[in-house]
Amino acid sequence: MSISIITPEMRANFRNLYADVFWYGILAGSTLAFLAIYATHQGASTFQVSLLTAGPALVNLALSLPVGRWLEGKRLVRVTFWSSIGQRVGYLALIALPWLLPAAGQVWALVLITVLISIPGTYLAISINALLADVVPPDQRGVVVGRRNAIVAFSMISTSLACGALLDWIKFPYNYQVVFFLGAVGAGMSSFALARLRTPRERPVRVLKLLNDLARPGQLRIGDAFRASGGLRFLTGSSGKPLLRLDLLRTSYGTFLLACFIFYTFQYISIPIYPLFFVNQLHLTDGQIGLGNAIFYTAMMLASMALGWLATQMGHRWVLILGALLYAFYPLLVGLAHNATLVYVASVAGGAAWALANGGLLNRLMERTLENDRPAFMAFYNVALNLGIFCGSLAGPLLATGLGLREGLLVSAGTRFLAGILFIIWA
Repeated sequence: MSISIITPEMRANFRNLYADVFWYGILAGSTLAFLAIYATHQGASTFQVSLLTAGPALVNLALSLPVGRWLEGKRLVRVTFWSSIGQRVGYLALIALPWLLPAAGQVWALVLITVLISIPGTYLAISINALLADVVPPDQRGVVVGRRNAIVAFSMISTSLACGALLDWIKFPYNYQVVFFLGAVGAGMSSFALARLRTPRERPVRVLKLLNDLARPGQLRIGDAFRASGGLRFLTGSSGKPLLRLDLLRTSYGTFLLACFIFYTFQYISIPIYPLFFVNQLHLTDGQIGLGNAIFYTAMMLASMALGWLATQMGHRWVLILGALLYAFYPLLVGLAHNATLVYVASVAGGAAWALANGGLLNRLMERTLENDRPAFMAFYNVALNLGIFCGSLAGPLLATGLGLREGLLVSAGTRFLAGILFIIWA
């Protein structure tokens, strides 16, 4: 691979990419980290909390493939900016909710806003994944993505800690209005940075490899859930070929996809349970929840730095299996907790395990797919991902209603461990 000459235009793009994730980290560490907790304070049920993830997953399931097809040949800088505006204007509406609606109405408004902004959010998630590959030369992507990951880690961790403290110091609901305001500022400034990107005169070669960029636009973090969107940019590179190829399901890739679907389903079963368990059963303060978020982010980023070494020692398959098996410890330890201490321990285990499981899974996907046909392979993975999120999110309330919050988390831990065993068989 030839060494690129870094032009002033490239340097300006790199600076704007760094600014984008810094401000996005403020959004992620404030609004996105505490939205489900706010809904719980307002009396949300496990079903209503589940809709905060199930609704966007259904939108992504319906729109990702046609959006990926539509984006082929489009000016990605322009699409990315305007889709970010369309998605992030919804965060402004959150600030005024306590003034406009009673508590019950606010919960349903949160669900509606989350679903509506996921429509432009689908365009944003796919276009920005592809845009990053367009504005950064292949030999510079490791450096740029590594710096973006470090910046977003610092921004999310510090913002989560600061917002947790603010939520404890300021009276409810004004505390959440301040947090939502900070999130809206972060969202707006991130969009401003995206607006300043410029498409190079000569676009870099399209290398069909993962970028491993940890900034996921629009993700809503609840408990230990992150949307793994690393393969979305491949949806824009089908060159008119069919994206859904049923013949792929008749190969060993089909059973691997089944394992991925089960993994995401079992992951998201516990997601609607966490906020209610933290607030209503453990009676954690928002500051304690914010500290748990910060610990989780820190563990995730530190473990991500060790992925390369582990993959060299074990291979991506065993990194995936190890991460998936260890991932059961987060709901297990939270389910056994009676105060914040064990939740903090769970955050360390969960953050590290998710870094291994997510990194191992995406890299294993690259090993199991053909480079010249990667868009079709990743299209089915995207279907498995969103269908798993949707099914798991809706199964969680049923489990909590039938067994109870604590028991639901313990059962969820068992199902996650089972998902890890299935990866041993099918990965």
